[in-house]
Amino acid sequence: MISTVFIDRPRLAIVIAVIITIAGALALLRIPVSQFPDIVPPQVQVSGTYPGASAQVVEASVAQPLEAQMVGVDRMLYMKSTSGNDGSYNLTISFDLGSDPNIDTVNVNNRVQTALSQLPPTVTQQGLTVQKRSSAILMFLMLYSENGQQDPLFITNYGTINVLDEISRTPGVGQASLFGKLKYSMRIWFDTQRLISLNLAPSDIISAIQAQNVQAPIGRIGARPIGDDQQFQLNLQTQGRLTKPEDFGNIVVRANPDGSTLRVRDVARVEMGAQNEDASSRLSGKPAVAIGVYLAPGANAVQTSARVAATLAKVAQRFPEGLRYQIVYDSTDFVKDTIGEVFRTIMQGFGLVVLVVFIFLGSVRATIIPAVAVPVSLIGTFAILLAVGFSANTVSLLALVLAIGVVVDDAIVVVENVERVMGEEPHLSPAEATKKAMRQITGPVIAISLVLLSVFVPIAFIPSVSGQLFRQFAVTISVAM
Repeated sequence: MISTVFIDRPRLAIVIAVIITIAGALALLRIPVSQFPDIVPPQVQVSGTYPGASAQVVEASVAQPLEAQMVGVDRMLYMKSTSGNDGSYNLTISFDLGSDPNIDTVNVNNRVQTALSQLPPTVTQQGLTVQKRSSAILMFLMLYSENGQQDPLFITNYGTINVLDEISRTPGVGQASLFGKLKYSMRIWFDTQRLISLNLAPSDIISAIQAQNVQAPIGRIGARPIGDDQQFQLNLQTQGRLTKPEDFGNIVVRANPDGSTLRVRDVARVEMGAQNEDASSRLSGKPAVAIGVYLAPGANAVQTSARVAATLAKVAQRFPEGLRYQIVYDSTDFVKDTIGEVFRTIMQGFGLVVLVVFIFLGSVRATIIPAVAVPVSLIGTFAILLAVGFSANTVSLLALVLAIGVVVDDAIVVVENVERVMGEEPHLSPAEATKKAMRQITGPVIAISLVLLSVFVPIAFIPSVSGQLFRQFAVTISVAM
């Protein structure tokens, strides 16, 4: 019997127990920590803008062609879309649990490219964004002006350039996005009465701006095949794209036969401002911008939150005077409290079990065996959880709490039977008495374990999202036994 091998070789049993404990302890340092198992399907988001269009127009001209192409994407579960009166369009496609978000993004992007020819030219010029999306919100933070010197437009652009990329590059962060962001733009307000009197249309102004606001490559002077007498080669540079309202106002719209010119400033008012002011954020009445940070699949929420906080502290050292940040929501606060309470419950349960065993067995030596068996079993379980891709969450830790009683029961049965044999047959040595006791109870102990496994193992094969919750519970308690 296998028990005889370990009775004759106690050092082998000790080494195996130490290896299991070390493997579990190392896994505990690397295993993802979250409130619940990863049960949210991978999602890919397609977003675009149709300036000036109503929700009905966006739905008819953008949503229908795109969504018709999305039908049948590999491993797609369902999709949902929103069309706004501000011309915005967002399509979110959910995929099977376990599918690769990167492959899903590529598949969706291929379908989007197929649908581009059916979309309005304005939409394609604005561009469509295809990106994998995480719905696991890690935290929300606010960039705000403490003294009111910075307006939301400045804060948004400063956050986009100096903060957002730093957060996105933090290990464990799946996505970081601005809410209510305001983009710098050159706003041109037409004088419609003036346009009509000059027999012009808004498209004439737009065409003039597009033609004259370009980054044009001019060329070089002194390049081959010029003769050998040329000593220098110069790259020609032009002003490039316009950056000031005055420059846009000087754009020529039309040249009149008398030699005069009609410029943009003659028919419109030019100013620099926000491209869209439909949304805004404030913190305690101060100008602010909200940043949402999302967790990457399989990442450790607690560690990622700490990394983001460290990144923000480093970036804040370069903030201009008056600009501050504040973390207004951190999902790991609840996770840390919950995980801490569960660990305390495990320790309290373990302590109570050891106390009860000592009281009823009445022997310190007999109590040591269950007291050693339980930590080895529980800590070693984390190695298996990491290997199969599970996380340390409230569900798996609850299973460990329940597993304490199961593991202790088997240990108590072994200890009590060994003591009984030693008492009834005092002529036997402790090793021989242990072997005899194990021969008597090995079958029943294995049978009890198999009966318990027959209850929990089938639960691990329940499909769907709810099955994912039960699967972690079943696997954890089965491995611990």
